[in-house]
Amino acid sequence: MSKSLIRPLVEGLKAYVPGEQIIVDGLVRLNTNENPYSPAPAVLEKIKECVDGRLRRYPNPGADGLREKLAAMHGCKKENILVGNGSDEVLEMAIRTFVEPQPLGHGNGASGRSASTVQYFWPSYSLYPVLADSAGAERNPVPLMADFGIPSVPELKSGKRWDFEAALSFVTTPNAPTGRGYKRAELEALCEAQNGVVLLDEAYVEFSEETAMELALRMPHVIVARTFSKAYSLCFQRVGYAVGSEELIGAMHKIRGSYNVNGLGQIAAEATLENLEYYRNNFERVKKTRAGMMQWFAQHGFLAYPSQTNFIFVKPPMISAQEWYLCLRKKNILVRWWADEEVKDYLRISIGSDEEMKRFCEESEKILLGNLKTS
Repeated sequence: MSKSLIRPLVEGLKAYVPGEQIIVDGLVRLNTNENPYSPAPAVLEKIKECVDGRLRRYPNPGADGLREKLAAMHGCKKENILVGNGSDEVLEMAIRTFVEPQPLGHGNGASGRSASTVQYFWPSYSLYPVLADSAGAERNPVPLMADFGIPSVPELKSGKRWDFEAALSFVTTPNAPTGRGYKRAELEALCEAQNGVVLLDEAYVEFSEETAMELALRMPHVIVARTFSKAYSLCFQRVGYAVGSEELIGAMHKIRGSYNVNGLGQIAAEATLENLEYYRNNFERVKKTRAGMMQWFAQHGFLAYPSQTNFIFVKPPMISAQEWYLCLRKKNILVRWWADEEVKDYLRISIGSDEEMKRFCEESEKILLGNLKTS
């Protein structure tokens, strides 16, 4: 066939690359930031109870019961809440709602039209550029500071790379992949200076010291996105949500797919909100393990950045991050490594159970010892 049936935009896309999902005996998976602890027993029981004749029925199309519970938790109205198939769908819906595709014939950086611009700090969630490209938007990645902090508004203005008129700006807070936390005051200053929509991506906020949720409830152009995957151990069910003004959330509902969140996911998320104390205890367990790992990294020559998430971003000693990644993989321990220039010297290591972290430490010490002997 001489002419491709695929849109040129799609043919040129680079797909998002998730963490490896292999299954072998004895595998320690520290590459996908999953919570090492099971959902609350009451949540598991609730899911089991629902495996009955309801499976042949459609779920509530707008996840209204879950929206009511989320609104009660955040002190807002149901109309301020949108539920998605994971927070990834929320991010995609935000682009489809607020960003105009670039005119045909313009590549990234060519049009200069802020209405077509999706911007984000870099490094951050590697799905952002994929979503922007798939929507035909213009990408505007802006570097974080050397310590992965967010530049101040005056610094952003003097640097002239950040677009204060961009249609949509993603800010991952706390940051992924670095784990860096940001103060609400600095996020507020950025939001106040921004004229387009700002989406604060709080996928890991339950492990941090601060939340910016108040900004989404007060500022009409700010949205906060969250997920039940990371902190609440529901990756398998794919439930995320957005909080914002009725105007913005209402607009996103217009392009939301029908029945976009499965019924079991809705029930599991509702039950989760009824058992928050169980999860808060698990957050503290993760934080305690994280603190212990920070000490271990420091004692063994790793450069580890302070984390407000359930993972730690480290630069390993003696050999490259890629070599560390491959050595650990041979030992059936998966961590995350990227070849991108800005992060190729680092590994992102999820906080697993104490048993899993002990295995990681033991195998890492063997790698260190082996390289000392050959050096």
